[in-house]
Amino acid sequence: MTAAPTAGPAAGRVLAADEPADPVSGRRAVALASVYYTLAALAVTLWLWRDPATRTVAGNPYDADQSAWFFRYDATAIAHGRLPALVTVAINAPHGVNVMWNTFMLLPGVLLSPLTLLAGPQASLTLLMTVGFAGSGTAMFAVLRRWGVSAAGAALGGAVYAFSPAVLHSAIGHYDLQFVVLPPLIIDAGLRLAAGRSPALRGGLWLALLAVAQLLISEEILLDTVLAGILLAAVLAASRPRQVPGRIGPLAAGLAVAAAVTVLIAGYPLWVQFFGPLPQHGSPFTTDYFKNDLSGFVVPSSYLLFHTAGSAAEAARFQGLLPEYLGYLGWPLLAVLAAAAIRFWRLLPARAAAVTWAALSVFSLGGTLLAGGHEHAWIKLPWYWLQSLPVLSAALPDRFSLVADGAAAALLAFAVDAAGPAFAAWAGRRLPRLATGGRPVAVVLACAVVSVLPIIPKPLPAADAVPLPSGWSATFGALRLPASAPVLVVPIAASTFTEPLRWQADTGQPGALVGGYYMGPKANGQAFTDGSGTPPAGRYLNYLWARSPAGLPASITGEAPHTSFLTSGKPAAVRAPSRAQMLSQFRAWRVAAVVAVTQRNTVLGRYLISLLGPPAVVAGDVMAWRR
Repeated sequence: MTAAPTAGPAAGRVLAADEPADPVSGRRAVALASVYYTLAALAVTLWLWRDPATRTVAGNPYDADQSAWFFRYDATAIAHGRLPALVTVAINAPHGVNVMWNTFMLLPGVLLSPLTLLAGPQASLTLLMTVGFAGSGTAMFAVLRRWGVSAAGAALGGAVYAFSPAVLHSAIGHYDLQFVVLPPLIIDAGLRLAAGRSPALRGGLWLALLAVAQLLISEEILLDTVLAGILLAAVLAASRPRQVPGRIGPLAAGLAVAAAVTVLIAGYPLWVQFFGPLPQHGSPFTTDYFKNDLSGFVVPSSYLLFHTAGSAAEAARFQGLLPEYLGYLGWPLLAVLAAAAIRFWRLLPARAAAVTWAALSVFSLGGTLLAGGHEHAWIKLPWYWLQSLPVLSAALPDRFSLVADGAAAALLAFAVDAAGPAFAAWAGRRLPRLATGGRPVAVVLACAVVSVLPIIPKPLPAADAVPLPSGWSATFGALRLPASAPVLVVPIAASTFTEPLRWQADTGQPGALVGGYYMGPKANGQAFTDGSGTPPAGRYLNYLWARSPAGLPASITGEAPHTSFLTSGKPAAVRAPSRAQMLSQFRAWRVAAVVAVTQRNTVLGRYLISLLGPPAVVAGDVMAWRR
């Protein structure tokens, strides 16, 4: 394909096998870009770094507690000289959990184990988030430079990708989704194989290593990235059909190497996931619920610098809540992207990026249209016919925005480069003074920067993680339980009672916890949050714990939004089991001890004393009974 006369440096060079490959234009440029992205990442995570070991992003304590637990689990295994087991009874004892079905983040958890052991899991998560912002921008910058984009265009594209609203809102507890460093590198590796720029062996090996690393961070992001790669490849093949036959052989060889290496490295974890203990099927989430609202593309949330009280309130009403509010780009950027796609359609890089962005954005809307908070079930969208397919049925549509924003960033970068010469030619005819020197490029870049102003983030709001109850460590020291002994902690850990996960994550005690917040199979094998859920006896104990906040330890009564138990600030009624039923449930849990974070004068404390007798250990705000 011949590039249009107005093409910038990248327009005619991407994916042309008969042209020299563009190396990353200078390691110094990439290093310098990484410094700037790191400074920006520190600005966005500023309030977390005031105390990185105890502060989380406000708005999603449940997923933050779960992530902290996984990092502690990884670090404990490394401290004992072994890799973390993929099936564990450290939570949901005595049945256990298959961690491959969960947001395990095995790779970063293992790599950051020294920091977790030294400063705690939240410090590791804070570092991971900061690296996620900075690394994503650096990766996109390096890939765009490799594709021939100018330094200014690549810098803007990297910033748009790394600090997009999709990545920003994923930082609200979704650490596995916020870390999107690898998708640009995976796409680049795949395209270089397709273009014949990488030898099959070396290119396939590199692609496999990237894919396995992403698999061990977030399988969902890997799936979304593969889908984006397929869309790009389809556009490229349709645009240059004559080159397809000559590329099939080398590409197939490279993909075969990648597949073989992937199976060699990740085959066992995937076997455990799909054929090992505790298998599950389907999605734990309601079909077509977590999808973008059409209005969400233009309504900014309170996490962005430029918003109104009305827009923040509308975004907060989003049915998936703010951690899933991933679609926003703003009218100015949407208009620029649409204009760039039309104006530079003849340029293959811009066309491929535009189609990928548009397709993924449409997929992110789910199966039926949600607009302004209202469901229009009669309007069927493309994802409607894909959401029931194997593998794709487990994907949440709104999360396609994370990869779609990468395509949007690339389109913007390509357009900036192509628009500079076009504007210079136009200005040379009509505005000679403006056409001198580098002014045309500066004008184009300034317009592009203005278009992205609405997506500039504010520093993420921070909240304190649930503190460790007074007497927690002393209680377990006095109990002297075996490391594998199941312990019932009250409140019982569940998706809305994640405090025990945080306490276990901060101390490593107990070694095995009844209950937990996890994805597991129900009795019929269907995937579900908390598996079969907390039994009635456990729900009653949690009801008692939430019933008298005035009697709870002061450290725990601050921000405990247990919405499944509280209605208008008061606990919802739960039927009390009989004494025999409660003790029978204790036997079914096979508990070695019962540990309650409460005091004698609370409703829960009095109930447990009447049920189990005087506590064997009382330390600070904790009471414990041996079983």
